[in-house]
Amino acid sequence: MKAVVAALALAALLAFAAHGRFWQLPDRHNPWAPLTVDEPPGWLTRYKLARLDKSPAACNAALATAVIAAEPVPDRETAPDCGFRNAVRVRSTRLQVGEPFTLSCRAAVSLVLWERHVLEPEALRTLGEPLKRIEHYGSYACRNINGRDQGTRSRHATADALDVAGFVLASGRRITVARHWRGDNADARFLQAIHRGGCRFFDVVLGPDYNRAHADHLHLDRGPNRLCR
Repeated sequence: MKAVVAALALAALLAFAAHGRFWQLPDRHNPWAPLTVDEPPGWLTRYKLARLDKSPAACNAALATAVIAAEPVPDRETAPDCGFRNAVRVRSTRLQVGEPFTLSCRAAVSLVLWERHVLEPEALRTLGEPLKRIEHYGSYACRNINGRDQGTRSRHATADALDVAGFVLASGRRITVARHWRGDNADARFLQAIHRGGCRFFDVVLGPDYNRAHADHLHLDRGPNRLCR
């Protein structure tokens, strides 16, 4: 906690100096600068993402800086602790997504950041070709964690989560979490690298090493907890 306070204090000092025109502060180091998707991630990115939770307008503005085909959907409550607010229906991003899905704005911003700064560069670096499509198992579902009859609601219940099953490359080749997670090869290294990279933009990232329920997908969510397994 002290480290966070110190970091924000330093950021405030830098921003004050920039405001006083001592020097031009890059937006990624300015805590008051709006978050944009093409902005290189920095030490304030998670702070800016958290700030979007309190401002639907700021979240919508951040999402508008992304390459994404999405339209707002009306706020909806489907059951106790189920439903969504300030959500969008995602039809495509820089990549094809197959079946459209509903995500909260804050989760959608995390998704396009992950895509822009982790998925795309890692595919070129590790696989030697670009991605074409994300394959997924869906986002919004009014249910408890692991589908249990009783217990805590899943982040899927508020459209704050997406389950990613795999990818299709530009060549048409498919890489799936179920088949390619383990091993000492480029496909496994790619999946494990994007899992780690997802933790920079999502609050929880779970994969096959977490439990059997995640053996065939990466669970990505925005929420109150922090876990990367």
